[in-house]
Amino acid sequence: MKKEKTFTINEISMIISSFAVQAMIYEVACWPSPGLVSPVSCGAHKDMNFFTFIDSTAVLSKYLTLFVQKGFSNKEYKDIFNDIRKLGIEAEKDMFVKTKGVNTHKGMLFLVGVICGAVGKAIYENQDFECVQHIIKEMTKGIVSNELLGLKEKSELSHGEKIFLKYNTEGVRGEVEKGIPTVFNFSLDFYKKSAKLSTNDRLVHTLIGIMSICDDSTIIYRHSLEVLNEVKEKAVSILSFGGMKTLQGKEEINKMCSEFIERNISPGGSADLLGVTVFLALVEEYMNKEI
Repeated sequence: MKKEKTFTINEISMIISSFAVQAMIYEVACWPSPGLVSPVSCGAHKDMNFFTFIDSTAVLSKYLTLFVQKGFSNKEYKDIFNDIRKLGIEAEKDMFVKTKGVNTHKGMLFLVGVICGAVGKAIYENQDFECVQHIIKEMTKGIVSNELLGLKEKSELSHGEKIFLKYNTEGVRGEVEKGIPTVFNFSLDFYKKSAKLSTNDRLVHTLIGIMSICDDSTIIYRHSLEVLNEVKEKAVSILSFGGMKTLQGKEEINKMCSEFIERNISPGGSADLLGVTVFLALVEEYMNKEI
C-alpha cells in the first residue's frame, strides 16, 4: 500500500483556497461565453466539456490549499515562488491523469498558484490586500528574462514559449511578472462596477471586458496576432452596445459564440483572467473584513 502523505494546514489556507475553487467553477459555469466550455456548450473545444473542468478543479483543490500554505511562512518571496513551482508540477501531473491528458487548467493553475502563495504571504505578514500585487511582482521578478531568453537551446517548448519565439509575446509569465495588471488595474474594478447584474451576466460581461484588452496567448497560438486584434475589436464593439446590460449587447455576444465555434477561436487566456478576477474579488472582500 502506498504511504500516505501528511500535511499541516491552517484554516486561512483552506478559506483562501475555497475562494480559488469557487472562482474556477464560476468561470466555466457562465454562459454565453464565446468559444469557451460551459454547461451549455463545448465552445471551440472538441476534447473537453463542462464535466472535464469540474473533474480538473476537484483534483486541483488540494494543491490550491497547499499553495496558500506555502505562502503562509517566513520564507523569502523567491523561495515561496520556487516551492510553488515544484508543487505546481505535481498538480499538473495529477490534472492530466484526471482529465486523461486534456489541458483544462495549466494557465489558470500557474496564475492562481502564484496568487494563492502571495495572499498567504500577505496574511502571514499582516499586510492589506493592496500589498498582494507587490508580493506577486517580487515573487516572479526576472521570470521572463530567466525563462524566455535563450529558448532556442531547448528541444521541447511549451505553447507560451513557442509564441514568445514567434511573436515576442511574454504570455502568462509576463503577466505575473508585471503583477497581473489586466486584473489589478482593470478587470477587478470592471467586475465590481457590474455588481447589479445577475451572477451569470456579471461574469459574462466581465469576460467581454477582459477580451477587449487581453493579449490572449490561446488565440495567438491557435491563430495569429491579426485574429487576436480582431477579437479585441469585436469585444470593444460589444461593450459599446452595453454588453450583458442590454438586449443588443446580448445578441452580439450570442453571434460571437456561433462565430467562434465556426472559426475555432477560444479566448482561453481571457477565461483564466476572469477566474483570477473572481478569486481576487473574494480575497479582497475577505481581507478587508478580517485584517
